Parts: sequence; C-alpha cells; structure tokens
Amino acid sequence: MLRLILADDHTLVRQGLLPFLATLDTAVEVLEASDFDEALAKAAAEKTSGTPLSLILLDLRMPGMRGTTGISRMIEQQPGVPVVILSGSIDAGDVVACAEAGANGYLPKTLSSTAMLNALRLVLSGEKYFPSFAMGAPARSAAEMERESTAPSTPSPLLERLEARERVILGMVVDGATNKEIARALDLQEVTIKVQTRNIYRKLGAANRSQAVRIAMENGWQT
Repeated sequence: MLRLILADDHTLVRQGLLPFLATLDTAVEVLEASDFDEALAKAAAEKTSGTPLSLILLDLRMPGMRGTTGISRMIEQQPGVPVVILSGSIDAGDVVACAEAGANGYLPKTLSSTAMLNALRLVLSGEKYFPSFAMGAPARSAAEMERESTAPSTPSPLLERLEARERVILGMVVDGATNKEIARALDLQEVTIKVQTRNIYRKLGAANRSQAVRIAMENGWQT
C-alpha cells in the first residue's frame, strides 16, 4: 500500500490530482495538506504512529514552503522518503535549487496526467526525475523563490515541430503503446509507424523511445 502526502494550497489542484494518484498502486492513501506546516505536521504524525510514508508531494510556492527551505526541513524530518516538488512554472534555476536541496523530483504542473504518473513511478522505483534542460543552470535562492509569483507556462517550440499525425503517435508512445498497438489503432502498417517514430525522435533530438518520452514530459506534453 502506498501512503502519500499531497500538499498544495489550491484545493482544485489537489482534487484534480487525487484520481490519478489513486492509480499508482492497487491501494493508495493520500493525506492532503493546504500549506507546508500542515504537511510537516501530518508527516510527523505518520512517523510517530509508525506508519511509513511512500512519497511526499510539495507545491514549491505554497504558504510556509519558503522555497528550498521547506524541502530541507521535510527531508530532515522524513529521511529516506522521496520528496517531489510540484510547480506551476518551469524555471531552470528552481529545478537546480530543488535538486541541490535533496528533492527526488521536480514536476511542472503542465505535465499531462500520464506523463506525471510515469515520472512518479520512476521516483517510487528509486530513481530521480528532473527536467534535463535545467541541469547546469545556476540555482536560485529560497528567498528569490519566495518573492516571485508563479509564471504562466508557454507552449514548447520543440513540440510545435511535430506534424499532427506525429503528435498523435507521440501521445500514444507517451501512454506506453507499442509500435504494433499504434499501427493497429491507426490502421497503418507497423513499418510505417517505425519510420514515423524515427522522424519524431529526430525532431525531438532523442536517441530512442525512452528519451522521446522524457523530452515530451519535460516540454509540457498535454494529452
């Protein structure tokens, strides 16, 4: 059974994520919090009761978070429990700062539900997920994060390179469909799908299928 903490000051965001988080395992219990202090208190209560947490999701700019300060405090209280950051915007400095603070992942809220679930499963398997485009950018301080408001997301020029059919195929690839399944669904020959997926990889700068999925996720792929 998975036990998660989902902390975000927007009720609609939490309500929107709950149905998808429930699909992470056959049994999932989600403890909700509307600010960092509530999340920290609930995590402490779970630790005291001896009930281990599987994952902690924290909104980067919710009240009390104070940027990476909140990450450090949560990790100090819950060593060994993966901490993943949710953010309404993609900022390379934020990503690097969160990684350096010890977070196990950074998920832009622009990710599709499928892409977000894939990233969370990656984290639960013991890996980390951070948008690769940001690694190498200068880290931003917690004070800078706390001062700034969330910036709106913009469409990715990279994904705009794809033609309509290629977008359909990429969406099925992100969803985990095989070339054979895609060919059957689109009533095309499997060899045609192989050619088109290679074109997609080339346009995205991906070497293989897994890289294409990751790049799509990092660029705010929407199903």
